[in-house]
Amino acid sequence: MLHRLVLPLIVVGGLARAEPIDPEDYIQLDPAKARIGQLLFYDKVLSGNRNIACATCHHHSLAGADGLSLGIGEGGSGLGPDRTPGTGLAAIKERIPRNAPALWNLGHNSVKNVFHDGRVSISDAYGNGFDTPVDDRFPKGIENIIAAQALFPMTSFAEMAGNPGENDVAKAVASGLEHGWPVIAARVQEVPEYTQMFRAAFDSVDTPEDVTIVEIANAIGAFIGSEWQSYDSPYDDLMRNGTPLPEDAERGRQLFFGEAGCASCHNGPLFSDQQFHATGLPSFGPGRTRPFDPIQRDVGRMAETDDIADAYKFRTPSLRNVELTGPYGHNGAYPTLSAMIRHMANPLAMRAAWRPDMAHLPIVAWLNQEDFTVLDDQLEMARQEMYVEIEPVMLTDTDVADLEAFLRSLTGKTALQRPMGRPDRVPSGLPVD
Repeated sequence: MLHRLVLPLIVVGGLARAEPIDPEDYIQLDPAKARIGQLLFYDKVLSGNRNIACATCHHHSLAGADGLSLGIGEGGSGLGPDRTPGTGLAAIKERIPRNAPALWNLGHNSVKNVFHDGRVSISDAYGNGFDTPVDDRFPKGIENIIAAQALFPMTSFAEMAGNPGENDVAKAVASGLEHGWPVIAARVQEVPEYTQMFRAAFDSVDTPEDVTIVEIANAIGAFIGSEWQSYDSPYDDLMRNGTPLPEDAERGRQLFFGEAGCASCHNGPLFSDQQFHATGLPSFGPGRTRPFDPIQRDVGRMAETDDIADAYKFRTPSLRNVELTGPYGHNGAYPTLSAMIRHMANPLAMRAAWRPDMAHLPIVAWLNQEDFTVLDDQLEMARQEMYVEIEPVMLTDTDVADLEAFLRSLTGKTALQRPMGRPDRVPSGLPVD
C-alpha cells in the first residue's frame, strides 16, 4: 500500500523548519590524525593493486563524489565522468553496484548509520562499538562511525581490493574481509614517513608494527569528519539570522515542509531521518546480489536484516550540498535535481517514463548488455513497485522549480573551499589522482 510518511515538524515563528548546524555539533577530531588521513585518503597503497585510492571515487574536484551513476572501481583509470574501465586482464569485471555516497557532514554527532543500506551502524551488539558485516570480528579501538565505514571499501574486490589471486590483499580478503586489513596495515608500516607521522599523532604508536588498521582507519575518519563539514548555507543564515531566501527558494521551502511532504523523511539538521524507505528508483546495473539470489537485483536494507519488511529500502540521504553531488538516488538513476524531485512526487509514473540514457554510465562494452537486463524481468519490476511507500503528490512545473531552488539554498557558501584539499604527493610515492 502506498502512503505518505508523516513526522512532526519544528515550527518557530510560524515557519516550519529543520535545525541548523553549528560547529559544536560535530564529534571532536584530532587535526594531526586528520593530516595523516588526508594523505592516506589519496594514497593508492591502500588498494590491492596500488591503482586506486579512496579519493578516486570521493574526489575534491567532484565535491566528494565521482559524478557517475555507478562508479568504475579497481582496474579503471582517470577520474569521474572521464574514468575509463581499463583494458586487458586489468579491466573491471563489474561496475560498482551503487552510487558513490557524498561525504558531507559524516562527522555530525547525529549520524548513527552509514552506506545506502546502513550496513555499518553504531551498536553495542558485538562489544566493539559497531554492527558491521564482520560482526564480532571487527577490530576494537575504532573511534567513530566514519572510521568504521572507511575499512570496507578497502576490502571490496570491485572497489579497492582487486580480484582474488591478483595481489596479497585480495587473496587475504577471499577468506574473510577482516583478513585483508593486516595486509594493508603492513604496507603502511613499510613507509617511514607514515611511521613518523603516526608516532607524533598517536600515543599507541612507537614502532612501525604499532601502526595497525585501527590507527589507519581512525586517521582517515578524522580527515573525512573534519574536511567535509558544511554549515554555512543560505538556509542556515535564514535559521540563525533571519536572512531571507530568494522568493523561489522560500516558496520551495514552504512546499518542502508543507504540502509536498518532503520533510517527512528529509528532516533534522542533515535533512535526513537516517531511516530506510522504498522509493522505487529505476533498477539497473549489477545489483548488490546475495549468494543465493537468482537474479541481478538490489533488495537494499533487506540484504542486511533478512526482514522482508525492509525489501528495496535505502537510507534517506542528507540533502545538504545536494546540488553538488549528482547523479541522484542510491544508484544515480536521475541526472538532475528536478528529475529526482519529480520521482519522489510520483515514483510509479517516473519509473514508467525513465530511460536508460538518463543514467550516467561510462561505456563498458563487455558490460553494457547486462546493465539493464533487470528491466526485462516483469516479476521483479512488479515486486519493486509493490513495496513503494510514497503516496503521489501533485506538483506543477513551478512547484518543482521552487523545490529545486530551495534545495540549492542548502549548499554551503564555502562548500568548494575545503580546509585541506588534495595533497600534491603521498608518502608511498604513488601517483595522486
